[in-house]
Amino acid sequence: MSNAAQARPDGMSAYIAVTAAYWAFMLTDGALRMLVLLHFHTLGFSAVQLAYLFILYEVAGMITNLAAGWIALRFGLTSTLYAGLGLQVVALLALAQLDPGWSIAASVAFVMCVQGLSGVAKDLAKMSSKSAVKLLAPSGDGGLFRWVAVLTGSKNAVKGLGFLLGAALLAVLGFDWAVLGMSIVLGVILVAVVLFMPSGLPKGKKGTKFSEVFSKSANVNWLSAARVFLFGARDVWFVVGIPIYFYAVLSNGTEGGNRAAFFMIGTFMAVWVILYGMVQVSAPKILRAASRPEGELIRAARGWALALFVVPAALTVAVALSPGPQTWLTITLVLGLLAFGALFAVNSSLHSYLILAFSKSERVTMDVGFYYMANAGGRLIGTLLSGLTYQIGGLTLVMGTAAVMVVLAALTSGRLTDQTNEVSA
Repeated sequence: MSNAAQARPDGMSAYIAVTAAYWAFMLTDGALRMLVLLHFHTLGFSAVQLAYLFILYEVAGMITNLAAGWIALRFGLTSTLYAGLGLQVVALLALAQLDPGWSIAASVAFVMCVQGLSGVAKDLAKMSSKSAVKLLAPSGDGGLFRWVAVLTGSKNAVKGLGFLLGAALLAVLGFDWAVLGMSIVLGVILVAVVLFMPSGLPKGKKGTKFSEVFSKSANVNWLSAARVFLFGARDVWFVVGIPIYFYAVLSNGTEGGNRAAFFMIGTFMAVWVILYGMVQVSAPKILRAASRPEGELIRAARGWALALFVVPAALTVAVALSPGPQTWLTITLVLGLLAFGALFAVNSSLHSYLILAFSKSERVTMDVGFYYMANAGGRLIGTLLSGLTYQIGGLTLVMGTAAVMVVLAALTSGRLTDQTNEVSA
């Protein structure tokens, strides 16, 4: 055991603890999203009203990410991690207080506020975990990309399990008991993390100015812009459009039909995110990152975005050719979205590596926070457009909008430059 301890790099125990806490958080995050979406859809909420439930979640994420990098640099990474876990427990407990007798307007406002709190929690935990990779994980021989891919891919696989867990808990326990149970489990994990967190994470630095959160690096700014469009392209169909389409196809309107639809929708969303996470873990091998210089990986970002565009473009044509929900269309959507997930995973993993490669260690929390503010901005745009486009033009407009946003991601990725060559020149 002593030999293993000696072989472990400095800070690795802290990295493992942060990652485990992040996994627990993302399990509840995925479950909560599915619980809210399906529960309120059965209560008669429209596609736009469902989108409203997640708007403050994304707005809060943008604000949090902008400030979280400064908070972590000022007060230490453990402070943001503990705050994220604690706020998620509070959000889950608050959501259990929702009264079925409230009006739709009051229910929407309440859930929006609670989701906003959950959004703050999620991005505090995310920024802490992603920054820990740069600071703690070994980076030699392509190690940075591997560790980023492992953290991001495993997180998404866990979140996928959360989707399935949320649908299952809703069907078996009901909404209130589901959120109460998750709050208790996450609260126990928070106490364990606080009590047993190993040393290794950096402490706060006094005198850090908030104005420093805005990056002066052109690559960080262009990559952040690409992230806006990439995640907007995913969430425009992921948040409302596809789940509601599948519900219309799978449920016959009875309580038993709803329960069966919950399980099938939750299973699809879970499988999609789990496979997406598995591809993310494999992204360094797919991209041959260990044997390629950074400049080639930077140029690859545009090509992979263009490859991703083909999928939503083809699905837009398929939906447009169908007069309505049909078996062949549903099968085409399932297969097409799985392909979208695989290509999206490579794009996302490459972005996650590049932001750490572009960031300097002394301001990594700032750059990561700014980058994930852009990520939350993309999710916000996608969430807004998901309900709006589905209500206006159905699935055709949803998928067409996704295709346009992927093109914009490719164009902004094309503006990234190889800083290594610039320095050597």
